[in-house]
Amino acid sequence: YLLGVGRADCTGPVAEIPLMGYANPDQVGGGLLMRLYSRAFIVADLDDSRRVVFVSADIGMVSQRLRLEVLKKLKSRYGELYRQDNVILSGTHTHSGPGGYFQYTLFWVTSKGLIRPSLNAIVNGIVKSIDIAHQNVRKGRLFINRGTVENSQINRSPFSYLKNPASERSRYSSNTDKEMVMLKMVDGDGHELGLISWFAVHPVSMNNSNHLVNSDNMGYASYLFEQEKNKGMLPGEGSFVAAFASSNLGDVSPNTKGPFCVNTGESCNNPQSTCPVGGATMCMAMGPGNNMFDSTRIIGQNIYFKARELYENASQEVTGPLSSAHQWVNMSDVSVELNATHTVKTCKPALGHSFAAGTTDGVGAFNFTQGSVEGDPFWDKIRDQLLGEPSNETKACHKPKPILFSTGEMTWPHPWHPDIVDIQIVAIGSLAIVAVPGEFTTMSGRRLQEAVKREFDSHGTPKMDVVIAGLCNVYTHYITTYEEYQVQRYEAASTIYGPHTLSAYIQLYRGLARAIATNTVQDLPRGPEPPFFNIGNTTLVPPVMADRVPANKTFGDVLQDVRQHYRVTDVAEVTFIGANPRNSAENVTEHNFLTVERYASTLDSWHVVQNDGSWDTRFFWTKGLRGQSNVTIEWHIPYGTELGIYRIRYFGHYKKKLSNNRAAFIPFEGSSSAFEITTL
Repeated sequence: YLLGVGRADCTGPVAEIPLMGYANPDQVGGGLLMRLYSRAFIVADLDDSRRVVFVSADIGMVSQRLRLEVLKKLKSRYGELYRQDNVILSGTHTHSGPGGYFQYTLFWVTSKGLIRPSLNAIVNGIVKSIDIAHQNVRKGRLFINRGTVENSQINRSPFSYLKNPASERSRYSSNTDKEMVMLKMVDGDGHELGLISWFAVHPVSMNNSNHLVNSDNMGYASYLFEQEKNKGMLPGEGSFVAAFASSNLGDVSPNTKGPFCVNTGESCNNPQSTCPVGGATMCMAMGPGNNMFDSTRIIGQNIYFKARELYENASQEVTGPLSSAHQWVNMSDVSVELNATHTVKTCKPALGHSFAAGTTDGVGAFNFTQGSVEGDPFWDKIRDQLLGEPSNETKACHKPKPILFSTGEMTWPHPWHPDIVDIQIVAIGSLAIVAVPGEFTTMSGRRLQEAVKREFDSHGTPKMDVVIAGLCNVYTHYITTYEEYQVQRYEAASTIYGPHTLSAYIQLYRGLARAIATNTVQDLPRGPEPPFFNIGNTTLVPPVMADRVPANKTFGDVLQDVRQHYRVTDVAEVTFIGANPRNSAENVTEHNFLTVERYASTLDSWHVVQNDGSWDTRFFWTKGLRGQSNVTIEWHIPYGTELGIYRIRYFGHYKKKLSNNRAAFIPFEGSSSAFEITTL
């Protein structure tokens, strides 16, 4: 094949923007732990007649708005080279990235509208990563490997999983998919280019009390692999690209200690995930570490170690033709033939009561519990008054789901949920990547995978490796099996097109697989095009006010300096007079908020050893009164740090009001005093 890889920053604003994932309006950005990247992989035939692109971005999920804007930009640059059928955009599902990049109203509620700077950062980052991959296309080879990852996941809705037929469950050794699939890329000279790994686990090792933007356990695995291969480079630099992409992670949590009542310490692993005192809001699952940073590190490391082993031993070459199939489907109106006599339908989108309960990885508000198959008269009354009552047709279609929000019948100021959904399969030789628009549970993913594989088998394309890529192209929440749907835990309440959603997807993806196997992709109907709403910057996020400093101080002044001496594993900390980090994100594309520098006495100069993309540095922004703010930078000095003299520097931009309502953004910097790292 011809292969190209690329990576670009897509972090966006790290302050004051709601983080996307836990739907917790209080969880807004307040700094940076690790940068977010888009990682792009291009595979083309040797005669370059066909191309496919796979992108994994460190974001919660790909939204329809994001995809449409990316495709528009690609079209203006490359014409018909990169299209909706041959470009897959997948989100890693970190819950610690900025939100606000959605056009459907439901997602505005918790991310405070459509936030242009946030959307632009992701669109530009994805397009830039594809540009870099495009410029670096060269001859190469692909190898695939698969293996089992232990001690890194649990099923967070085991009671739902148990509703699947015993005969089906008995075919699997576990209630989560432990298999990692890894695709290794090398060029014609054997130089390593990168890898894509698919593994099913929620990147929620960082919980909903976190305010630092980061890419969670999957991003940490990418970070470790890229740091190892791009020796001597700072995070985000170097040509080797390692993507850890999402899969059928719907009911899969990394919080392996399981759910406990935070107030009493007893287990709350029960069908409703509730505690005797405090109810559902007290039931939280914990990771393997002592705190969320530690858990992120442990899970990320486990995933990285397995990927490295699979990468080093990958010998099965992927060869064969490239093809891609894509359709837009109105998911609120699909007829599914279950058998010769029985046809069922999908529904207009709606969310059930248990949606508001959240999960044991991030609980909801108020007194909602998981597993509600009855509505609550109090909340139903409030809903009817505020948003209108669901129609009888929608209520009947979604049974036994008690509807909380009938989003498919809510259209102000724009529709609350998508009807038009992307379904897509890309085949690279013997590897079929099934791009799914949401979060399939473990068993849903297995059923889809099997159905697609069988379809290939029965049309003369046996032995296909079928992998599910999660959170692609448009976000439609969860997809549970029909049996799991009956118990209405969070995942089922969030299966928005009703009890037959999975059956509809299986029928649709089988159609794509058949078209690829029989070489009739050109005959597939395109389907109804998705809408593109005319929305400007519609947001409740406050505008950035002019930055100010206390009397006799200036931006970048040190308020609390470092100590003179530290040892390895200590935390060096310095606080500066700061400015709103949004000034930097919105005005400079490649901006570092901090560097850690080591003094080289032989050269009498300072040498950068860490930046703000580093796992060991933390950047905190604290907003004060009347435009004043502080920045605190921590460096958690890792094992293996060279002894010597160091300093920490801070880089920002302050907003200054000019006449006639304009503003200027002025760069500034600050530095700690020098400090020494010693053994004693």
